[in-house]
Amino acid sequence: MFQKVLIANRGEIAVRIIRACKQMGIETVAIYSNADKDSLHVQIADESVCVGGEKSAESYLNMENIITAAISKGVEAIHPGFGFLSENSNFSNLCAECGIRFIGPSGNVIDKMGNKSKAREIMIEAGVPVVPGSNGALSSIDDARNLAVKIGFPVLIKASAGGGGRGMRVAYNIDEFNNAYETAKSEAVNAFGDGTMYLEKYIINPKHIEFQILADKYGNVIHLGERDCSIQRRNQKVIEEAPSLIDKELRDKMGEIAILASKTVNYENAGTIEFLVSGKDFYFIEMNTRIQVEHPVTEMITGIDIVKEQIKIAAGKELSIKQEDVVINGHSIECRINAEDPKFDFRPSPGKVGLLHVPSGHGIRFDSFIYTGYQIPPFYDSMLGKVIVHADNRAEAILKMRATLEELVIDGVKTNQDFCYMILNHSDYIKGSFDTGFIVKAIDNLLGYDQYE
Repeated sequence: MFQKVLIANRGEIAVRIIRACKQMGIETVAIYSNADKDSLHVQIADESVCVGGEKSAESYLNMENIITAAISKGVEAIHPGFGFLSENSNFSNLCAECGIRFIGPSGNVIDKMGNKSKAREIMIEAGVPVVPGSNGALSSIDDARNLAVKIGFPVLIKASAGGGGRGMRVAYNIDEFNNAYETAKSEAVNAFGDGTMYLEKYIINPKHIEFQILADKYGNVIHLGERDCSIQRRNQKVIEEAPSLIDKELRDKMGEIAILASKTVNYENAGTIEFLVSGKDFYFIEMNTRIQVEHPVTEMITGIDIVKEQIKIAAGKELSIKQEDVVINGHSIECRINAEDPKFDFRPSPGKVGLLHVPSGHGIRFDSFIYTGYQIPPFYDSMLGKVIVHADNRAEAILKMRATLEELVIDGVKTNQDFCYMILNHSDYIKGSFDTGFIVKAIDNLLGYDQYE
């Protein structure tokens, strides 16, 4: 097992990884930008190193500075968390060249599955069902437009290197296509430095279901069940839950396909296979080659610590869990709490945290990095943390989440806490009658402007 691990990330996921390492007896090294010198992950790590300025490009994306910090501190492994360099094959390869274990898949596998258009090609060849669209990357806007006409509108234009809803636009007709394509491509270049695009038929209002995968270097692959991530705003997940409401027959079939997809590329470590589900039909859309923001709901229903499993796999350990050992217990829901103002189009709301009160109790978890007096910097993602609850069934989980959100206090900044609460009280959500179009359809009701008057 590793003696010392560097966490190449910030915020709640850095705190989450540091805690897992400490529980395994592993020393931790935090990295931070100038803006994050007072962040919680810096304070709880055994050691810390400043790797650059406020901008991500100067710090959390600065591979040279991060590797230099790792070597100077004598770490054996680097955990990238999610975002930043977590799906960067160059960084994975650089770690290997420097004799440092990257806690994630190899650069070769990241290239295969992290590149969305390349992943489509591989999955098509393996017989995994995919959404109709381009077989690989698009060569030009003209080819893209011709394909869109052929498969029929609406179409979804996506960045091959995309993630987090960026580099993605829908064109509902030919008149919208050019602008949607150019906008998505420009956003992809700015966000990922890669303007490679691909195209899919836009499945209107499906369910977004993902399967959590664990795979070791010895070819053992299991899944830990699925999560429903359909409650989204502008392709960004807001509320996730596990398990989903799909039936056992569909769950078993999708789980088998998720394992097949992972084995096809000789995947190693934790990963997520994402599907769109429409009725009894399901389609592979992408694989995330990293830990997911929403991994806690799977941990709550399985009792398996996914971050610890990641570290064990990276250290060369064989999976100690077989598929038959995975037992789904109860129901879990997660709400992402963001520093944003729903009243003003969810505008980011950085600032100083005043009073902070975090609910606790049986089956309640708050993964965060904020504390009373903490100054939230304006340079990064607006997520402050995640509220996760677990109960015996979905109805009880909804009640528990409502009670938890009622008690949670984050003073000093605007958050989407009330917005999440209103979703939890919406009749369609309670009935399980929702899909990826839920927030768009219910937005006027959910914003509840009266509460701000």
